[in-house]
Amino acid sequence: MTEITPDTLAKTLKDSFGFSTFRPLQQEIVEDILAGRDVLALLPTGGGKSLCYQLPALLMPGLTLVISPLIALMKDQVDGLLENGIKAAYLNSSLTDEESKDTWRELYRGTIKLLYLSPERLLVEGMLDILEQLNLQFVAVDEAHCISSWGHDFRPEYRALKAVRARMPKVPILALTASATERVRGDIVDMLELRDPQLFVASFNRPNLSYRIVPRISPLKQILEVISSFKEESGIIYCLSRARTESVAQELVEKGISAEAYHAGLSSEERSRRQERFVKDETQVMVATVAFGMGIDKPDVRFVIHHDLPKNIESYYQETGRAGRDSLPSECVMLYSSSDAAKLRMFIEQLTDETERDVSSRQLSKLLQFAEGSECRRVALLGYFGETYKDDSGDPTSTCGACDNCLTPREEFDGTEVSQKIVSCVLRAQKHSGFAFGLNHIVDILMGSSVEKIKKLGHDQLSTYGAGKGHSRAEWLYYGRELVSKGLLRINYERFNVLEATQAGLDALKNRSLVMLKTPLVSSALSGDKRKEQRKRLGAVDYDEALFSRLRAWRVGVAKTKGLPAYMIFSDATLQAIAAKKPRRFDDLKGVSGIGEKKLALYGDEILEILAES
Repeated sequence: MTEITPDTLAKTLKDSFGFSTFRPLQQEIVEDILAGRDVLALLPTGGGKSLCYQLPALLMPGLTLVISPLIALMKDQVDGLLENGIKAAYLNSSLTDEESKDTWRELYRGTIKLLYLSPERLLVEGMLDILEQLNLQFVAVDEAHCISSWGHDFRPEYRALKAVRARMPKVPILALTASATERVRGDIVDMLELRDPQLFVASFNRPNLSYRIVPRISPLKQILEVISSFKEESGIIYCLSRARTESVAQELVEKGISAEAYHAGLSSEERSRRQERFVKDETQVMVATVAFGMGIDKPDVRFVIHHDLPKNIESYYQETGRAGRDSLPSECVMLYSSSDAAKLRMFIEQLTDETERDVSSRQLSKLLQFAEGSECRRVALLGYFGETYKDDSGDPTSTCGACDNCLTPREEFDGTEVSQKIVSCVLRAQKHSGFAFGLNHIVDILMGSSVEKIKKLGHDQLSTYGAGKGHSRAEWLYYGRELVSKGLLRINYERFNVLEATQAGLDALKNRSLVMLKTPLVSSALSGDKRKEQRKRLGAVDYDEALFSRLRAWRVGVAKTKGLPAYMIFSDATLQAIAAKKPRRFDDLKGVSGIGEKKLALYGDEILEILAES
């Protein structure tokens, strides 16, 4: 379709967006789009999906259409493009009649390079007819997983997008998503009728994020400890219930933290107002249910805290992925409580659909193994998605050096007796009743519980009944799940998630083999030295912090004058690079990542003036 040299790509990348290098897979995706191919790209949150269609749009002679599901996301992207000197627009219900007319006039004049529409707006009567007249070059479908009923955010209106291919068969399509299973990928290809699409799947690794999971003991104190590490920088706290978001937000406000709650119980107008205040740094901390997140294009979220247990590992990955989208070091903390697991288990048991109940139960078990596991969090997280974590040289490794299990590894102890009791109890209960039981029931036996089910089954007569009173219930649950991860026990998901001994477990029981276990999770804040080590591992650079603060204050003033979020003026990463390099001339300033031609012309003199005073 359009032949562009690598030099032209590099120049456009720098002049229009201020970047000197592409992120992984961006250049390959852009080149395939420019060659007129259909593309399906899976890039993680913060992986630079938007640039994959924004850059080729500048190099093509006509219009690029972007399908986006959220009005807020459209506005953020268009505002950011306009700030970079790129003509872009959107058509949605937030515009006045006069604003819509102005946009249509610009479209017919051919001055707009990118047009953002929702699926519903695209398919109103006559819209496709008009687009055929506007020299449409290609179509980008953002959040493409919404087209699949197997995706985590299915939207039926996305199914109608196949009409684009039917009406404009020669216009290439780029489908983008942050995550999609093999089944969802197939749905995207089929429903959009992609032709022999080029598939790009980036690493799930977010190298600038740290992961820490601690028992929820004093949640307010633990949350304040995280917030204090980031001064006045932005963060999100996720809670399971609306009431919890309100109570946590109120507690933070009483401690002098600028915080607000966000949940589906608020009116859409109030949700929009609170979201805008957060995006513009008028609110430091958003305490939210999972209703908050999709469509938030704020790159400088420095921490994400899970006050409550997320529903599954997919949700955890997606929610933590809202931190550090600008590639600067950011922290993800989960406050873990076994009571949350019990609540989620109860909700799952109430599900009427057997398949849904089985899938949800399996997902919860995997999440608990991850939360209580002692291996590197990054290794475990990537392993869940079928990816092997590799070090900078590309070699597989078992440690990232930046998560809680790497920085403060738990002590090992001789867990032979503990494992003997659990495996023996599993076997005795199964032999006595003729069928197997779940971990909770096994722990009830070990703890000598007097629940009716134990007595009805005669399990109070087993030799292992009450044999575990030397440990707490939470500890036995933890040890049971660790034996699963070690392969001595397995969860039979096909038989209601019952616990069974493996051959390795039988051998260990028979031979009284040494079994080393890790101590359960402990609550501990990172020391100053550990935090420095962590930030270095996450890619932190040395810079003049006082100068960075002055640059941030200047940026806030500019953003308020323009009515824009501060990050749209310059990212924290760009300001830190300025504070590290301290350029003194325009040419030196132009070499800083994030400063393109338009922003150099707009702000170069002011930045150099600040630098001259330092």
